[in-house]
Amino acid sequence: MESNGQNGTDDSSLRPVSSLRSHFENMNKLKDGSATTHSPPTRNQSPSPKPPPIPDTRPSRSVNVPPENGRAKPRETLNTLGHHSIQIANPPPLSPKPIKPPAVLIEPPQSPPKGRPFPTLQSDANVHLIPDPSKTPNTPIASSPRAFKIPSRPNTPTPILEPRRSPRLAAPIQPPSPPPPRRSTELRREREARASPPIPPFVNRGEKPANRLSRLMGNAPKLELTPQIAEQRSPFNSPPTSASSPENEDPPVLPTRPARLPPQKAVPKINTLSTGFDPPPVHHSIASMRRESEVNGSIRTPTMSQPLHERPALPVRPQTVTDPGSIRIPANSAMKPPPRPPRPAVTTGGMTVESPISPQPKRVVSTPTTQFAPPPSRTHGRSLTVDQGSEKVSVEFHNSIRRPGPSGTESLPSDSPVPNAGGHAEVVTQFPDSTRVNRRPPFIKQGVHEIYTKYDTRIFDVCGQYVCTTGLYTRVWSLLDGEQLMSFAHGEGIKATAVVFKPTLDIQDEGTRLWIGNNVGEVIEADVASQTIVGNKANAHGRQEIVKIFRHYNEMWTLDEGGTLQVWGPDTEGVPNLDLNPHQTYRLPKGHTFSMVIGDELWHATGKEIRIFTPTSNGRNQLQVLMRPLVAEGAGEVTSGTLLKSQPGKIFFGHNDGKVSIYSQKELTCLSVLSVSSYKINSLSGVGSYMWAAFNTGKICVYDVTESPWVIKKDWQAHSNPVIKIIADPASFYKLDRCQVVTLGADNSLKSWDGLLQDDFLENEMKSLDTQYCKFEDIKLMAMTWNAGASTPNSLRYSESDAMFMQNLLKSSESPDILIFGFQELVDLEDKTATAKRFFKPKKKDASDQERMSHQYRDWRDFLVRCLDDYMPADHLYHLLHTATLVGLFTCIFVKSTLRDRIRNLGSADIKRGMGGLHGNKGAIVVRFMVDDTSLCFINCHLAAGQSSASQRHNDIAAIMESSLLPVERDPSVRIDSYTGGGDGTMVLDHELCLLNGDLNYRIDTMSRDTVVIAVKQNNLAKLLERDQLLVARRRNPAFKLRAFDEMPIEFPPTYKYDVGTDNYDSSEKKRSPAWCDRLLHRGFGRIQQLEYRRHEVRVSDHRPVSGQFRFTVKSISPKKRTLAWADCQQRFENLREKEANEEMLQYLTVVIGYDSETSMRLIRERAAKKTRRNSGQH
Repeated sequence: MESNGQNGTDDSSLRPVSSLRSHFENMNKLKDGSATTHSPPTRNQSPSPKPPPIPDTRPSRSVNVPPENGRAKPRETLNTLGHHSIQIANPPPLSPKPIKPPAVLIEPPQSPPKGRPFPTLQSDANVHLIPDPSKTPNTPIASSPRAFKIPSRPNTPTPILEPRRSPRLAAPIQPPSPPPPRRSTELRREREARASPPIPPFVNRGEKPANRLSRLMGNAPKLELTPQIAEQRSPFNSPPTSASSPENEDPPVLPTRPARLPPQKAVPKINTLSTGFDPPPVHHSIASMRRESEVNGSIRTPTMSQPLHERPALPVRPQTVTDPGSIRIPANSAMKPPPRPPRPAVTTGGMTVESPISPQPKRVVSTPTTQFAPPPSRTHGRSLTVDQGSEKVSVEFHNSIRRPGPSGTESLPSDSPVPNAGGHAEVVTQFPDSTRVNRRPPFIKQGVHEIYTKYDTRIFDVCGQYVCTTGLYTRVWSLLDGEQLMSFAHGEGIKATAVVFKPTLDIQDEGTRLWIGNNVGEVIEADVASQTIVGNKANAHGRQEIVKIFRHYNEMWTLDEGGTLQVWGPDTEGVPNLDLNPHQTYRLPKGHTFSMVIGDELWHATGKEIRIFTPTSNGRNQLQVLMRPLVAEGAGEVTSGTLLKSQPGKIFFGHNDGKVSIYSQKELTCLSVLSVSSYKINSLSGVGSYMWAAFNTGKICVYDVTESPWVIKKDWQAHSNPVIKIIADPASFYKLDRCQVVTLGADNSLKSWDGLLQDDFLENEMKSLDTQYCKFEDIKLMAMTWNAGASTPNSLRYSESDAMFMQNLLKSSESPDILIFGFQELVDLEDKTATAKRFFKPKKKDASDQERMSHQYRDWRDFLVRCLDDYMPADHLYHLLHTATLVGLFTCIFVKSTLRDRIRNLGSADIKRGMGGLHGNKGAIVVRFMVDDTSLCFINCHLAAGQSSASQRHNDIAAIMESSLLPVERDPSVRIDSYTGGGDGTMVLDHELCLLNGDLNYRIDTMSRDTVVIAVKQNNLAKLLERDQLLVARRRNPAFKLRAFDEMPIEFPPTYKYDVGTDNYDSSEKKRSPAWCDRLLHRGFGRIQQLEYRRHEVRVSDHRPVSGQFRFTVKSISPKKRTLAWADCQQRFENLREKEANEEMLQYLTVVIGYDSETSMRLIRERAAKKTRRNSGQH
């Protein structure tokens, strides 16, 4: 240390200081001219026995102790080059308390290190902590341990890295202790002095050293690291400097988040102290993360002599580290990267990189790191594309879109998700229209429909007649006859994880070669015809599992779970060859969930984020298209995606929350997000103009996306377990002259479907032409529903208004053609004895209707017959068509005598929903018949009760609608003419005209009883209808089966629940809230018109009856005219098929194979000519 007269370097007086302190301060002068390694004689080691390790939280003081056996014990290690390298196992004694020590207790420049050396990297210190040469002393840096000051990090209890520690420190042989301060002692002492802590007690220098040592050792375990210690600074121990050095000023303080540096301007660090050391030293947790994730080259310098695993790790600091984007600075920053180097792949700067397929851990980077010095740090292993850097991008960066990093990798300044960078995406909450959904499975017309794989498989590919599944086994079947063509096992512990058909030289050979990737990083090529493995590349991806193989024209791209993408270009013969190394290797993000090739781009999804890459075999293009990933706001993780021919320029992605996001391929922005289902979408596929979606429920839906909202064209149960994947075979038209869609389910079965939906097309066309062969007629219908509450017909006689109820109802109906009476709770459901008898008493199988029907039902039937005879006009005779009962439910149907002979195919069924489907106290009665050639279905139901049982009511409705209750219609022509939705007449929704009545028990949500009653008195029905559970479910629940039904606007007060005999709503102890429980709903595709919807004032029950008048349109078919219409529809389908075939074959030859349009059209014409000659030869 240089002395300025009688003062120290910080101008403090040295006159009152003891000789011991003066001796310590002169040690630097001795060290400047000395290179010896022995310890100064005035600094003795503590006597034996050695004390246990002490957590060191502040500078220790040296104490003179008596020599052991008359000899002074020398220090074991001493670094004379300015770094501390001292034995840690026997630390010097500490002061009694972690407070400011006396003025005489100072630390010499060669004080021992703290109990826990900071595990830093030498390269970090070299890059970031270089002092300014203009402010350093004249003496060499290596000879001074105090060459510069390090600013402290504010509001952080863990001190910052101390750069003067040597990486060659011996590993401590003691348990981890609190981290030491990372600032020099002079900074700590000065801050401690400014903090004005309590003055320490006077040290008795006359005391024996041994006693003082034992007292200090007893107090040592109580020492704790406090933020104040890191802020203190000693006025006595300052580095040697000149008078102009700002050593007396406060040390600069780093900001919490330092300013980020643009990645293309990696300015080298200059030895200037005034720059503020931007960026600051890297925290140990970040350094360890880099060591684990760095696969693109080492960021450590070879000066690291001490193994890292021997250093105790510091506790994880809260996430206050600097932004990684601000520290991506090349170690050799003096060398500026070229403006646009070649692709980070095999060829860069004239050098060829070896293929990363060696058994040792491969380098994932594609460019040689010898061209540029390795970067000092990397925040993650996504070396080619993804950076977690700053979002502040310079104009120069925007102009070039991407700029390669210092190692030839494409480092982007930011990779934070940006929901729709081009603007806010439209969020469509309205679910697709399911009113005209078709539920007929579209079975393929040729070949086999289903192939059972006989083993657990989740991956498959299809090309023409060949379909391949893989897993523990790889098997190939023929879709023409279902024959297994090839099968082989992969061996113990090896499982195939990706498969795709390989391109061939001759288009006629397409589908005969396979590329298979497995879980050990191997790529295998198999020949289907010879059933042999014809090539393989062991360790093509190291030991990383291959998750996807893409075909891009005559190239093959393989992607593993670590994010390594390898591009296998064609060899001299024009096809990829596993005997050669991959042409390019790229690094993509980890966490792959879905990806697909669109043109020359790879759209790669990791969770919710979508990134776009342009890998090539020559490496001349930039890899990543966007700086930041695309994210569809409000949608879940990406699980699938597809393109639609009818929607050019748009890309559709399916999400695990049942949403579909639409992106613009040109603008690279999210256009809209639609809710299509409440179930997970497992796979999407564009088939012609429609989009097929596979769900976790095993169902497949076909959407027409040209409508707004979307229209569900088809919905059927394809597999008993979740549908794993859908593939619309692009080669099927060229190879098999058909459009096939193949699905794989978790039930391990392959199923082939008709992509043209021929049956649906013919049915829809026939219905659109029905005016050409059908004659239509309107009939009137009146329906009444009433929860009678166990009342009898005699109960109506006690009140004059009640006695007039049936008379007024019939007279106001204007003599309809059909009368429907639906009752609920005709028996007392509260009577437990009667309920038990009905539940356990078996019914007589051969009993007549009169015997099966209890007296309550007979009484109401006879009462209705008498009312019709008494109150209907004499010239209108009615027949009792059908009666049906189910524990309280009673359906009674009357028809006019003029209509009776036109009715056929009468049938009925019931479904129990009480007690888990065992009891009929809740359930439905279904009656169906045909009037002329129109099918009618009537449902009388009583659903689960309770304010909070809406979900159970939804389930009851779903069970009623989806159960196959009725006899099947065998005639396919009758199915097309008289039923709808591809049905066979067994389900409710198969019928053309449906009417549902009953006590549905849907309540009013989120309102108290008093609020509802007040709103009813004020006739504020709109406020209540907004919260009606049925109407809310129709708006918000896409799976709600009553969405397909219509209801006339309600203009009458709630019909439930009244005090019996009064007009007062429930005043009992339960005080149930009023609700519209009694409803009438219909579905007729425009051929049902509701004319009236009202309630009636009958007080014998706690419910009020509800009635409605309807106009049904029925049809009668002319067989001859129908035959002509059918032939017309067949010709229309053939025209459509030919048009679709030409478009699909052209798409296949240009997009999949890679031919130009002229060559593709020539091949299509040649194929058509061959087909014509073949057909003429057969005739």
